Amino acid sequence: MGFAIILVVMISVFSLIATILLAGKGDEGYSNAVKRNTSNLTLIYIIVIFLSIIAVGVYVRWFA
Repeated sequence: MGFAIILVVMISVFSLIATILLAGKGDEGYSNAVKRNTSNLTLIYIIVIFLSIIAVGVYVRWFA
């Protein structure tokens, strides 16, 4: 169970870093939209990680 949690966190962090690194590439007109999209994706990652932690807690509390 601990391995699965660590794996989920590692994949999430890797995805966040990859998104930020890839978001910086593109032409000049695209960079303004990228900043907004990066902010939105970062917010989505934060929410998903938070909800995942809650889901794991609920699972451990009531089903394990």
